Amino acid sequence: MIVKTDIEIARAAKKLPIALIGAKLGIPNEQLIPYGHDKAKVSRDFINGLDGRAQGKLILVTAINPTPAGEGKTTTTVGLGDALARVGKKTAICIREASLGPNFGMKGGAAGGGYAQIVPMEEMNLHFTGDFHAITSAHNLLSAMIDNHIYWGNSLEIDERRIVWRRVMDMNDRALRDIVVGLGGVSNGFARQTGFDITVASEVMAILCLSKDLEDLQERLGSIVVAYRRDKTPVYCSDLKADGAMTVLLKDALQPNLVQTLENTPAFVHGGPFANIAHGCNSVIATETALKLADYVVTEAGFGADLGAEKFFDIKCRKAGLKPAAAVIVATVRAMKMNGGVAKADLGSENVAAVNKGCPNLGRHIANVKGFGVPVVVAINHFTSDTEAEIAAVRAYVAKQGAEAVLCKHWAEGGAGAEELAHKVIALAEAGASAFAPLYPDDMGLFDKIDTIARRIYHAGEVIADSSVRDQLRAWEAAGYGHFPICMAKTQYSFSTDPNLRGAPTGHTLPIREVRLSAGAGFIVVICGEIMTMPGLPKVPSAETIRLNEDGLVVGLF
Repeated sequence: MIVKTDIEIARAAKKLPIALIGAKLGIPNEQLIPYGHDKAKVSRDFINGLDGRAQGKLILVTAINPTPAGEGKTTTTVGLGDALARVGKKTAICIREASLGPNFGMKGGAAGGGYAQIVPMEEMNLHFTGDFHAITSAHNLLSAMIDNHIYWGNSLEIDERRIVWRRVMDMNDRALRDIVVGLGGVSNGFARQTGFDITVASEVMAILCLSKDLEDLQERLGSIVVAYRRDKTPVYCSDLKADGAMTVLLKDALQPNLVQTLENTPAFVHGGPFANIAHGCNSVIATETALKLADYVVTEAGFGADLGAEKFFDIKCRKAGLKPAAAVIVATVRAMKMNGGVAKADLGSENVAAVNKGCPNLGRHIANVKGFGVPVVVAINHFTSDTEAEIAAVRAYVAKQGAEAVLCKHWAEGGAGAEELAHKVIALAEAGASAFAPLYPDDMGLFDKIDTIARRIYHAGEVIADSSVRDQLRAWEAAGYGHFPICMAKTQYSFSTDPNLRGAPTGHTLPIREVRLSAGAGFIVVICGEIMTMPGLPKVPSAETIRLNEDGLVVGLF
């Protein structure tokens, strides 16, 4: 049997004109702003007219900690969405846009895989509708205006040592993490130390993804703290009068993008904060729009449930008032074996003992999601190397955790391979058993919130932080930011800050390196261990093999 690659499958897709995809959700053609024939933005006038509509059921797809063995969270999100549509539910999918950094690094595309993909795949992974470029430009406009203000006299009395607003670009470039700008003489301004983050870590990205409309967007942008004066009073974006121009740059980017799956299920692809260094969810405006147009909305949160799901619940749901009806945790037999100590090269051989040894990682995630009051089903994303005994071992383990595991073959069979999962999700959602509540209350102290996440989600034994970090948290509480939720920046590969510590470790130490205030987004970023907000490229980046072939088609990207 000839196995087609993801890109071959995507290029063979029988896409419908985007107007027909919009019609499935009741979006009139004139309310779509087309970007070619197969993608469009949904107009803000149409979205504003949806106020007061009843909402459908929100289903979160999350996963175990990622491993080189592969899990397939986005693939399962797409497969479940297609399956729900197949069984007669009016369905929409909501995922994030892809960052260029990982695409040219080592991660590859972000549109699913096999016969569970969102298309157009290449365009989604390369520029798409330009949203990330707009976010990058808006962020860096503010950066330029800070330095320009200082150059022309600094009437706001900004302390150049206390500028906290960095620059961003949507590419992995470790050389830009820590730099000096303003060299070369008086005409180039004042020399100072700063750096770059990747665009997906930008507070502007977070703000766009949490804003409900243009007015909310500009208000949040204006609230960004960019620097402090010598007396340590804050300087805001609005003090520099940058919020209006930034809103202009973002006005089109705020409108969600509509595309489709291989089976023509509508999909909103909008926003793209990473979950290991940002809050890991697609935009609120896309999710809320989908919920008003569909019976079921399937969304995902980045990386494992310890990062993506926790932030989805504690940040996105808290701020937007969303109430998820059920959650799907994606796992693979291969990943269970890798968590059980099997090397990647040996994953093709049956090893039930290793599966059993690795399952506690899955069990930890099941317990964590249940701790938010959300009912859970496990999706075993099938690989051809899986054996009946290994699958049975996962099913048995999950049953002991008070949940059910469903074997899914959507990669090979599309929505038909996930129909059993769809029926289980429908049963959970329509039973009305969800009693969602965030992990911690708004009025808990900031350090106590961090400690709660560390102990209850990561099962850490202690949190360590310098006195300067604790003092900064207390200062933010005194300034009125104590009600903010926490956005943890931590390795995605482990419950700990050691990426090599797999399984379900307990009693480890969580070291806090730095804390950052995202006053416009409305959360505190806590940077743990060695995690970087500007990733680097691997020794052999994917960019080395990406090119155009003789037919002008992209090769090497997927």
